[in-house]
Amino acid sequence: MKNKIFHDMTRRDFLSASGAMALGSMTPLSMALEARPKSVLATSTKGMVTSPHELATNAGLDVLKSGGNAIEAAIAIAACLSVTYPHFASFGGDAFMIISDRNGKVRTLSGIGQAPMVLPQYSGTIPVRGPGSMLTTAANVDTLGKAFDISNKELAGSKSWAELLKPAIGFARNGFPVSPSERFWMDFRQKEMADLPGVRSNFMITGKVPEEGQLFKQPQLADTLEVLAVRGYRDFYDGKLAEKIAKGLKDAGSPLTASDLARTQARIEPPLRVAYRDGILLANQPPTQGITTLEIMGILDRFDLKNIPEGSADYYHVVVEAVKRAFIDRNQYVADPEFVKVPSEKLLSKAHLDQLAGGIQMKQALPWPHVFKNGDTVYIGATDAQGNSVSMLQTVYFDWGSGVMAGDTGILWHNRGASFSLKPDHPNVLQPGKRPFHTLNPGMYLKNDKPHILYGTQGADGQPQTLATILTRMIDYNMDPLTALSKPRFLLGKTFSDTRDSLKLEKDAGEQVFQELARRGHEMSVIPAQSPLSGHPGAIVIDQKTGTFSGAHDPRSDGRALGV
Repeated sequence: MKNKIFHDMTRRDFLSASGAMALGSMTPLSMALEARPKSVLATSTKGMVTSPHELATNAGLDVLKSGGNAIEAAIAIAACLSVTYPHFASFGGDAFMIISDRNGKVRTLSGIGQAPMVLPQYSGTIPVRGPGSMLTTAANVDTLGKAFDISNKELAGSKSWAELLKPAIGFARNGFPVSPSERFWMDFRQKEMADLPGVRSNFMITGKVPEEGQLFKQPQLADTLEVLAVRGYRDFYDGKLAEKIAKGLKDAGSPLTASDLARTQARIEPPLRVAYRDGILLANQPPTQGITTLEIMGILDRFDLKNIPEGSADYYHVVVEAVKRAFIDRNQYVADPEFVKVPSEKLLSKAHLDQLAGGIQMKQALPWPHVFKNGDTVYIGATDAQGNSVSMLQTVYFDWGSGVMAGDTGILWHNRGASFSLKPDHPNVLQPGKRPFHTLNPGMYLKNDKPHILYGTQGADGQPQTLATILTRMIDYNMDPLTALSKPRFLLGKTFSDTRDSLKLEKDAGEQVFQELARRGHEMSVIPAQSPLSGHPGAIVIDQKTGTFSGAHDPRSDGRALGV
């Protein structure tokens, strides 16, 4: 059967399919690509941090240099990103961590805000922007706070809570240069600013999108952070600050109340695990899609990838087909396990993974009509000289979240509640106090029961897809983090910029790969090489034999890894 898009592709078609963005026109995307700092591979023997913003990475590096541990470094980075990367991170969002101490003791923190106990009456669908999308509380701050408690009680943490927030307060109070990524996403959403009142009033300067590098200050957020620094993290949920936040939410039109905020707690849980080659991959429990990444990798563990050339049509085909099988399970089962039964043990069982892998046909693609989920996120990795490690993600769901501020707190609220369904028989149906399905899934790969790779990415539905490519490249093909992160990647299904249910592959995968995948039944679309659409992963590799660290952040982002 002929493919709808690329079945008769010529070289001219291949070039034109990328459009003006790939051919040199200075669109916002191409300007963002031009402006990104050159990525480098960081190496060290004393500790390492990575994040999508260099100022935040430097804040974490300073913590390590001054004797702090990996958790403390991650907290400092996360706080800074909530200031300097406001389109993807906020104290009004959620967060997730996987923490391993020097002895290999591992636990996860899942910071997911829950729906209000008194639900609004929606007609039709849940709004994706505006007050109606401010439907879940925000657990980012409680995640950071609980991690801080673990640092103090178990890892002999040497930094105070206020000390870790100090760099973020400084950037909010004194300003920071607007990043290429922030400028890109402001430009991208200019026509939608009527639906993003908080962005329009708080992130524009005199009614205009700020220039890249322009100094930007957030005095209201600085005031809020100073209160948090003095009163502690729970003041966000049940203190004076919580009262102010609750009033701001109510005035904005959100259904969330002070009592909803007070009930918000990040969960400390054991990780899910799946074997891959000679190690173990870890992920957070549902309602995150961490189980989906583990399913994909468990399927791929049944294939001898070392005998499949990396970057070939066979390589992309088998990874894409593994993604499809895991996504079908995800869409059927993954939701808040306190409300629905999620068969995690079955989904990661040998029998189930064998069955899924056995159903993959190397010369024929499985049709793909499933809905894509949006989302924007930042990845943080940190490891210290003592062997403690953190893999972390924080998010506001869509870029700029709900687009609405919580009063005059300077806090942009997320719109994760928009991911709920209103269908009564859907596993992710909206219910009082329920946590929504979450795309975030930071990861850790253990060898000999100790951390070997820390990894994670921005990108919602793209997260498991991106992680499958970078993990196979680092584990099966022995690539260093920068090389693995720089290689072409794909996105399966609809995106906010392309409503076709196609396989979107970066142009530098090569014309022959596109044509061969099309022959196998994949509906292909070209996106530019190094496209921001394909996620912003970061990774740190810990060589247990030599005690050295190597790391990088995606060259598609504004970030980098730095070693002590």
